[in-house]
Amino acid sequence: MRGRLLLLLLLSLLLFALSALPEGTIPAAAASEYLIWIDLSSMSLTLYQNQRQVKRWPIASGANDTPTPLGVYRVNRRFMPEGNRFGTRFLGLSVPWGIYAIHGTNQPGSIGSHASHGCIRMFNRDVEQLYSLVPNWTRVVIENGPYGALGMSLPTLRPDSRGSQVLSAQQRLMALGYYNGGLDGIYGPGMSAALKRFKEEHGMPWEDVIDGATWEAMGVMLFE
Repeated sequence: MRGRLLLLLLLSLLLFALSALPEGTIPAAAASEYLIWIDLSSMSLTLYQNQRQVKRWPIASGANDTPTPLGVYRVNRRFMPEGNRFGTRFLGLSVPWGIYAIHGTNQPGSIGSHASHGCIRMFNRDVEQLYSLVPNWTRVVIENGPYGALGMSLPTLRPDSRGSQVLSAQQRLMALGYYNGGLDGIYGPGMSAALKRFKEEHGMPWEDVIDGATWEAMGVMLFE
């Protein structure tokens, strides 16, 4: 009897501990053996399982004016689209500033080019394979060049800019003690206020923009 009570107590403690974990932690741990690695410089998507390559597929990515977001995300939803706008499968990504996904396409000729509105396109036969293999909360890494979420350069950012570069700036300003808003990749009023305090304290003329001089003052440099 005492053994059964002890087991119930341990189970209760375990459930309490799990319930206290941040949202997504439990399914992410369950999916940790899978990794989707998207390299925009080679226009490819590689699936790994237990650090071993399973398969590599060609992709299409975002056009220059609607770029694919760089960074680390999770597969957070899925469905089989009606019609053929998104091909035959749709894997949503946990990008905080917009709706992005890995999905099929009704324009197979676009594969290998920068053609989408930011999503990753795959041939329908390829995305069907990927869809069948990976669970929700699989980690997705999207990179382009040697500088991680900054891509190929340090861009100039202005109010209403969105993307992984904005997120990098938010993270840096937060680490320096100026920004305490959400890490959402959106250049909003809170970021403008933080940037103004930063520039005032560093003797920089006020302009609501993050340019090369601002990146340098924040200690952000590109290196391989």
